[in-house]
Amino acid sequence: MTDVAAARDRAFAHLRSLQSPRGDWEGEVVWCPMITAQYVIVQRVVGRRIGETARAGFLRYFEATVRPGGGWGLHPESEGYVFVTTLVYLALRLLGVDADAPLIRDARRWLHGQPDGVLSIPTWGKFWLALLDLYDWAGVNPCPPELWLLPRALPFHPARYYCHTRYIYLAMASLYGRRFRADLGPLRAALRTELYGASYETIDFSAYRHHVAARDLHVRPSAGLRRLYDVLALWERARPSDVRRRALDRCFERILYEQRTTGYRALSPVNGLLNCLAIFDRDPKHPDLAPSLDGLEAWKWEDDTGGVRYAGARSNAWDTAFALHALLEAPDPAERATEVVHRACRFLRDTQMTSELPRVREEDRDPALGGWCFSDGLHRWPVSDCTAEALAAILRAGRTVKPPLPGADLLSSERARQAAEFILSRQGRDGGFGTYERARAPRWLEKINPSEMFGECMTERSYVECTASALGALALLREVEPAMLRPVLDRAIERGVGFLRTTQRADGSVPGVWGINFTYGIFHFVRGLRAAGVARDDPALVRAATWLMGAQRADGGWGEHHASCRTGRYVEHPVSQAVMTSWAVLALMDVVGADAPAVDRGVAWLAARQDADGSWPPEAVNGVFFGSGMLDYRLYRAYFPAWALARHVALRDAAAQ
Repeated sequence: MTDVAAARDRAFAHLRSLQSPRGDWEGEVVWCPMITAQYVIVQRVVGRRIGETARAGFLRYFEATVRPGGGWGLHPESEGYVFVTTLVYLALRLLGVDADAPLIRDARRWLHGQPDGVLSIPTWGKFWLALLDLYDWAGVNPCPPELWLLPRALPFHPARYYCHTRYIYLAMASLYGRRFRADLGPLRAALRTELYGASYETIDFSAYRHHVAARDLHVRPSAGLRRLYDVLALWERARPSDVRRRALDRCFERILYEQRTTGYRALSPVNGLLNCLAIFDRDPKHPDLAPSLDGLEAWKWEDDTGGVRYAGARSNAWDTAFALHALLEAPDPAERATEVVHRACRFLRDTQMTSELPRVREEDRDPALGGWCFSDGLHRWPVSDCTAEALAAILRAGRTVKPPLPGADLLSSERARQAAEFILSRQGRDGGFGTYERARAPRWLEKINPSEMFGECMTERSYVECTASALGALALLREVEPAMLRPVLDRAIERGVGFLRTTQRADGSVPGVWGINFTYGIFHFVRGLRAAGVARDDPALVRAATWLMGAQRADGGWGEHHASCRTGRYVEHPVSQAVMTSWAVLALMDVVGADAPAVDRGVAWLAARQDADGSWPPEAVNGVFFGSGMLDYRLYRAYFPAWALARHVALRDAAAQ
């Protein structure tokens, strides 16, 4: 055990070294160049100059992320996508890269080599091209703003969509309704020729309205959706101008609300960029435009090797809570580094939502009071599992750290209650927990998913991960504050356990939604049930452990390929992964104990794989959203292995006493 303890100490030292001066941890959530390309496009459209230093950083990023053959993909390990490659191509040209430069030439050759070329770009790509007057609006499937005038009671009202989806389509509806076209000057004619390799005026764009490049397609538009598009296209010909005007005004009011209540950061840079264009389209001198453009910088990442890019998410609270969970596994105060824990808890305390949003009901927002965001909280979109993990981390620290944390000064009973009520408000009828909101739409809305590249993105629903995190926090709060919210907590926990049981397949596996995939799902499944008090010999947990042990690789590690997310079945990665091995080991220790052979082999693999500085080498993507958007949570490699090693050492030491 000496080597494992030493590996844990190195991992802890490395993890502590990554804490920022303000007390948080944050690793980049790596996705794809889509957002960065759109950022460059927006800056050009609104007339903001990109300085030479930033330009060089963007070029460095695009050069670092190009795929073999000349395209850019939807995630770090994907093949080239027509959608992403086209956007990067436009960004490079707008940055002044010559049409004959190798990077541009290779990308153009790649695009022209795809069936139907750029004409079959997914609808989101057609939309961006139309904004730049590089694709006829007649070839873009309708996104009418009048949908926002429909009665809210209708099950397909946009207010019922998953929040990311509805805010993206809110801005798209505004821009589509006004048929925005940017002025690219002389570059427009050059780009039209470069993109299509044919005379732009001879192309029948409307004939390609339903065409989607096969390599970009994740969810094929249903026949019902195509018919709906055709009906909406007829509406576009007959819609009354006064109705369009009222619809555009309604959308614009909502856009301004989103920008102002999020400190001009928006829910994400994806809708934030579109919001900037919608405001610019309405009034280039609008007082909310400049702060909205400035707010985009909150999503910026930059370093010497990767260049300048814009992330799809910031993960301060998420990473900080899990780093705390790892450090708090050590029973010895010196090993935990009390001051490190204090700073982290203070950061979490200061980023909880302590005031409510204005006009919550009118703007179809769920209450935010008491919650934590995925990030530092400034954009005011709190999430159930982020709240649960932050609350649990603070409660654990308050119980175990000596000298004690400053009690009420850290998180009062009232603020703990507000956090619990926030979490409870996200519990659905099925007993599971959603992310940003409680489920508010029928599942059949997924049949009219218009995104093409993404799946399961139309509706909020219950997730195994959010439910498990919620159970962990609520059960811990029930221990710490026995009188608080009883019997509400008891009933919520009971219902959450019931939901988790429904997510397990007959073979014992549990599919995840936000990580890859079965390994991540089963980690949360086991963690949630055990936190809720389910005995380790419960048949569901035994089946889960049996499945995990069957998935262990010959070298002792675990590795799952991101194809699992697309296929819905387990696909082994050719190489064991430190993050996935940590998830498996943590889950198994909750069921079969620290001395099980599978656990020993997994821990030994983790210790052997560790670098001398206490870190683990870069590896495969480990996160996902909407089924196809794979992510690399870079800090996962720091705290999940440290957590697994620390728990193993603590359990073995306790057993030896």
